[in-house]
Parts: sequence; structure tokens; C-alpha cells
Amino acid sequence: MRWMHTLAVGAVLSVTMALPAAAAVDVSGYKFEDTNKVAGKDLKLNGAGMRTKFVIKVYAAGLYLPEKSKALAEILKQDGPRRITLQMARDVSSEDFGKAFMDGLNDNVDKAEKQKIVAQIGKFGEMFAGVDGLKKGDVLHIDWIPGSGTVCELNGKKLIENVPDINFYNALLRIWLGDKPVDRSLKPALLGDVR
Repeated sequence: MRWMHTLAVGAVLSVTMALPAAAAVDVSGYKFEDTNKVAGKDLKLNGAGMRTKFVIKVYAAGLYLPEKSKALAEILKQDGPRRITLQMARDVSSEDFGKAFMDGLNDNVDKAEKQKIVAQIGKFGEMFAGVDGLKKGDVLHIDWIPGSGTVCELNGKKLIENVPDINFYNALLRIWLGDKPVDRSLKPALLGDVR
């Protein structure tokens, strides 16, 4: 009988070891998987954290990259797709979200660089005008897909046509990772630099 027990334990262990490790990072109840597939490529969760305004939780954010990095310059140079995922922790009007987007760009992108991407900024702004706000529980993916451009999906529905300039996507990343990030505690969390 003992050999049957040993055999059963061995079988359970071998099945368990064959299963993929499905771990997730929990940010105040919002889960971010360790990997995400974007444009057929597996991306790694670089970091995740909560965006707060005063003490109010606005959204949980996760940054997915081909290779983990704690340096913005390296992140901006990475080849392959990238993803920022926002999981809304409260309702935000499209006007407020659009204003926060523009404030984040203005704080982190100089005038000369902004001039180069003004058409893309306008296109992105139209997206906010076409959305009736973001609701608690909504999931917004902002992806960079080489050969296509910046793609935004809200709850799995594509919001805008692709915006093809990598400089525009890098400007978006600076909203969270630039010298004047939208949330000073969120930046190190996205960079995986939380102790």
C-alpha cells in the first residue's frame, strides 16, 4: 500500500511541475499577470503600482516590456512591442482623463519634440472626446506594436486607428516615467524599483 501512496504523490508532483507558473502581482486588489502577449510576443511585467491623486486611488498601472529595465533611456530604446495597462479604480470623465494626459505630456516633453508629434497628440485627444469617460473596473491597454504603431483598447475594444510614430509612444511613457511623472510614487513601482 505504501508504494501506491508514493506513486500517487509522484504523479501529483509531476503534474504540478508541468503546469505553467501563473503568478500575478496584486496592486490593491488589481491583478497584473507576470507576462502579457502583445503582437504575438511575450512581454514581462516590469512593474506595477497605484496612481493616486491626493489620497484617492485613480487607477492601477502595469508596464510590460520585452526585457525588464529600471532605466527610462533603455526602455525607450527597446525593440519589440510594449504595453501600459491601466485598471480604473474610480470613474473619470473623458475631459479629466484628457486633461491629465495633456498635463503629463506638457510636463515631460519639450516644445520642439511636441511639435514633431502634434498630429498624433490631436488624434489621441479625439479618442478621449469619443469615449464617455472611464468607469471603475475598465481596463485600458496602450500598446506599441512595431510596424503598426500605438494601439489603444478599452475593455478589448479598439479606440483609435494606429498612431505610427515611436516618438509619440515614448512621449506617452514619459507621462509616467519622465522627470515630472504624473505620480512620484508610481514611477519607481513601474520601473520595478520598489523595495
